[in-house]
Amino acid sequence: MAGRIWDDFLTERDKQVFVKAGYGQRAGFGERPALIVIDVNYNFCGDKSEPILDSMEKWPNSCGEDAWLGIDVIKKMLAVFRDKGLPVFYSTNDFRSDGFDLGGWSLKAGRITEDLEREVDGNAILEDIAPGDRDIVIYKQKPSAFHGTPLVDYLVKLGVDGLIFTGTTTSGCVRAAVIDAFSYNFRCTVVEDGCFDRSTASHAINLCDMNAKYGDVVGSEEVIAYADSLDDDLFQLPAGNAGVS
Repeated sequence: MAGRIWDDFLTERDKQVFVKAGYGQRAGFGERPALIVIDVNYNFCGDKSEPILDSMEKWPNSCGEDAWLGIDVIKKMLAVFRDKGLPVFYSTNDFRSDGFDLGGWSLKAGRITEDLEREVDGNAILEDIAPGDRDIVIYKQKPSAFHGTPLVDYLVKLGVDGLIFTGTTTSGCVRAAVIDAFSYNFRCTVVEDGCFDRSTASHAINLCDMNAKYGDVVGSEEVIAYADSLDDDLFQLPAGNAGVS
C-alpha cells in the first residue's frame, strides 16, 4: 500500500499488520456499475468554496474547500456516466421541520437545530451537480443510503453489480453506505479524489480501512477510463419525469 493518502497516518506496525493479514486485495469494478453521489448538499458543502472554518459559520456541517475540490471531480464523472447511459443515484437527508425525526443526530450534533439565515434548503443537492431527469434521488435519515430506503430494490431492478461511491463524509455516510453495499455483496469502489470529509485524518484513515476490507479505493481517472470502456446503454434507465403531471 505504498504511496497512499493514508500512509502518513499509519505506524510501521500498522503497515505490517495489513500486509500480513492479506488485506487490500483488488476486488474489481464488476460489469454493470452505478455511480452513487452521497450527500453533496449545501449543509455539507456550503454555498461556495471557502476555508472550512469560515464556511461553518453559516453551514455548521460544511466540509469547506475540500468539498468543492471533490465536486469538480464528481462533475467529470457524472458527464461520463450519463453519456454512457449508466445509472446515477444521489442521496440526501430529509427531516421534518419540527425535528421530530432527527433521532440520534440531535444527541451528537450540537448545532443541528440552529436557526440560521440561509437562502436555500440545506438538504438540497448542490445546483452545480443537480440530478438529471433520469437520475434517482434517495432520501434518508440515517448515515447509510441503504437504511430504510428502496435503494437495494432499484439496484436489483437495474441489475447493478458494482457501485462507485463519491461524496461525503468519507468517515460517515460514505463509509456507512459502503459497508451496507458490501454486506449486500455488491462490488464497491470508493473514488479517492471524489470523496471528502471535515477531518483530513478521518478522510485518510477511513479510506485506508475501506480499501483494506470493503472495497477498492481508486482515483477518478481510473474510474472514468473504466466507465468509458463499457458498451453504451447497458441499462434500461428511467424514462424521466419530464412532462409527467
